[in-house]
Amino acid sequence: MKYLQEHEKLLSDLSETELNTLCFEVDYCVEKQQYKVCEYDIVIEDSDTFVRRTVLKEKIQKIYEDSHQNYGAPKITAELRKSGERVAEKTVGNYMHEMNIKAHYIKPWTKTTVSKNFSNRLRNILKRDFDPASPDAAWCTDITYIWTYDDGFVYLTSVMDLFSRKIISWVLTKDMTAESVLEAIKIAQKRRNIRKPVIIHSDRGIQFTGELYKEITEKMKRSYSKKACPWDNACIESFHSLIKREWLNQYKIQNYEDAYKLIFEYIETFYNTVRIHSHCNYQSPNQYEKSYVKSN
Repeated sequence: MKYLQEHEKLLSDLSETELNTLCFEVDYCVEKQQYKVCEYDIVIEDSDTFVRRTVLKEKIQKIYEDSHQNYGAPKITAELRKSGERVAEKTVGNYMHEMNIKAHYIKPWTKTTVSKNFSNRLRNILKRDFDPASPDAAWCTDITYIWTYDDGFVYLTSVMDLFSRKIISWVLTKDMTAESVLEAIKIAQKRRNIRKPVIIHSDRGIQFTGELYKEITEKMKRSYSKKACPWDNACIESFHSLIKREWLNQYKIQNYEDAYKLIFEYIETFYNTVRIHSHCNYQSPNQYEKSYVKSN
């Protein structure tokens, strides 16, 4: 026990969890300056090493926060070395693991092009009010990727009426140009023949912030999700996940034509007309809108 007494100051630096493990046999190896506790080795650091580790962790935390939590061990190591620190990338990675911090992971192939216009003019008018009292009070729109073996990615743009969750228009395109994607908005306007301003909500993709979109939606109230916040457009995001999970993922989609047929079949002959929704009191979107018309 004399060794424990001699190192009482160093033991005080251990965490409560580490101290709690000191309930079995303690073997002290003078040559390695190491305690063996049960099956674990607890390294007893001298005070200078402890201070350096603490200071280094504080620097790592600051660089991590300054990067908006985007930097991982390689970039943080580079920043530390710029300031004169001599440290290995593996050490930085180990410290980050102990601190429970890591760089954000971005899924490949899922993020659409985001407009550089982050102006406060792109306001969220909808504010996640996904239950309007009548049809054509609020629409939402978004784009999703669909993989085909021959044609690569094709792009589904959908417009949903939030009252009934009905997909009131959709287009499938081989590119993501504004002209191709925004055709869905034009189709929705013709089909619904709206006579009053309607809120139309989207993310900040470049197709939805450009001049052509502003021209097409001139008489509508444009609403935008916050940057990198898919929950602001949750209903259309959910639909695009649904069509893939319930339908598209069951097939090997060969090309654009195959994808078009499958999407048409799902939306026009099932989702809008047959599939019941809890939001619609377990009616299909078409039935729910007809019920509204009858009661009003």
